[in-house]
Amino acid sequence: MLDLDLLPGEYAVCRLPAGSALPAALTAGPADKSVVSVTWGVGELSVICPIDRVPAGAEADTAWRCLRVEDLSLSMTGVLASLVGPLADARVNIVTFSTYDTDYLLVPTVRLTEAVNTLTAAGHRIASQ
Repeated sequence: MLDLDLLPGEYAVCRLPAGSALPAALTAGPADKSVVSVTWGVGELSVICPIDRVPAGAEADTAWRCLRVEDLSLSMTGVLASLVGPLADARVNIVTFSTYDTDYLLVPTVRLTEAVNTLTAAGHRIASQ
């Protein structure tokens, strides 16, 4: 059983051309509580961010909600499998990303209730911020 937090607001999954500079809107100040993931790939700069921080000129898929796994350590195994499996069975599409501290799971806003019900039925607890 995992504890997850449903983060406030909607998120976007974005793509910029390979070699793009990191947009200034994605830098964080000391009081910033936003979650932003930036990944450089062979053919793209991929960004996951709140929808109000989508970089100018980015191709963006918006209207995602973000769940954060609480109390995660790098020694834990099967974390994503325990989340992804039930959602795959329920045919809820997802996007995941990880940081040193935790894992994040994006679900479409229109499927949020179904995703929360599915994860709760699988034994996970979800709190809203």
